[in-house]
Amino acid sequence: MLEPASPTNRWVNTIDSQNPEVIAQASRIIAKNIYCTLSTCSADGYPWVSPLLFAYDNNWNIYWSSAIASQHSQHIYNNHGRVAIAIFDSSISEGAVEGLYLTGTASELNPDATETVLQLLLQRATKKHNRTALDYLNDSPRRFYQCQPQEIWITGKRVAIGNQLVDTKIKLSLSNLRDAKLIEQ
Repeated sequence: MLEPASPTNRWVNTIDSQNPEVIAQASRIIAKNIYCTLSTCSADGYPWVSPLLFAYDNNWNIYWSSAIASQHSQHIYNNHGRVAIAIFDSSISEGAVEGLYLTGTASELNPDATETVLQLLLQRATKKHNRTALDYLNDSPRRFYQCQPQEIWITGKRVAIGNQLVDTKIKLSLSNLRDAKLIEQ
C-alpha cells in the first residue's frame, strides 16, 4: 500500500518510490560519492561502523576491499552477513543532506569476480594504484566484499511538526532502480 510519511510508518514515504526524479536522485548520490559508511554487528550485538571506498554495479551491489581480520569483516563472517550502508555527502550544509540507506547481505566476493570488481574500484579511486587481482587472492590479507541490497531508502522531505522538522525517507523499489539507467561511475 502506497502511503505518505507519517509517525505510524516511521516517517517512510512509499508514494514517491517509483518517481523518476527520485530514482534519478538516488543514482546521482551513489555516483558522486566515493565513500560509504558500513555498519556491522557482531554475533553478540556489538556494533561497528567503517568508512569505506566503494564501487557499485548496475544491480546496485556495493563492493569494497578490506582486511580479512578487520572488525567489520569478522562481523560479516560471524553474523550471516547482515549489514547496513549509508551513502551521503558530508560537505553540504546542515539540513540539506541527501543520502541513501541500504540494508542487505554482505559476503566475501567470489574469486572469479575479483578482476571485474578491481576494475570498478580502480575507476572510482582518485589515486592511481598498481594493484592486481592477485593482491586480493590466495594468501593476501585483503579480500573484496560485496553487499547485495535487500532494501534501499533515500532521504525524503523534512516535515514540519510544530516547531520541529522531522526527517523522512522514501522507500525505493530495487527493481525500479535496476531498470533505470545508472549514472556512470
